[in-house]
Amino acid sequence: MKTQVIYNSDLHFEHNQWRSELAFWEDELKSFKNRLEELVLRWTDKDMLAQLEHYQNAFIRQGEVIDILQHDIHVHEANMSALDNEGEDALDRVLVKNHVEFRNRMETQRHIYAELKKEFFRFLTKYM
Repeated sequence: MKTQVIYNSDLHFEHNQWRSELAFWEDELKSFKNRLEELVLRWTDKDMLAQLEHYQNAFIRQGEVIDILQHDIHVHEANMSALDNEGEDALDRVLVKNHVEFRNRMETQRHIYAELKKEFFRFLTKYM
C-alpha cells in the first residue's frame, strides 16, 4: 500500500482560501446589518420588527461562528508551524484528520450561510 504524503504547504494554501472566504462573509454581514438598520427606521409593525430581530440574531450567530472558525484555523496553523520548526514538512495523521474534519465544517458552514443569505434576500425583496 502506497503512503500519501501531505505537506504543510498544501494545507496552508487551503487555510488561506478559508481565511479569505471568512473575511468576505464578515464584510457581507456588516452590509446586512446596515440594511437591517435601514429597515428598523422604516417599519414600526411588530411582526416586521420581530423578523428583523430574527435576522439580527442570525447575523450575530454567524459572526460568532466565523470567529470560531478563524480561531481554529489559527490553532491548526500554529501546530503546522511547530512541525516546520522541528524540520517536519509532512503532517502526522492526527493533524490531517483534524484538517479533513475542519474542511467538512467549512462545507457545512458554507451551506448554512448560503441558505441564510437566500432567505434574507427574499425577505428584503418583500419589504424593501
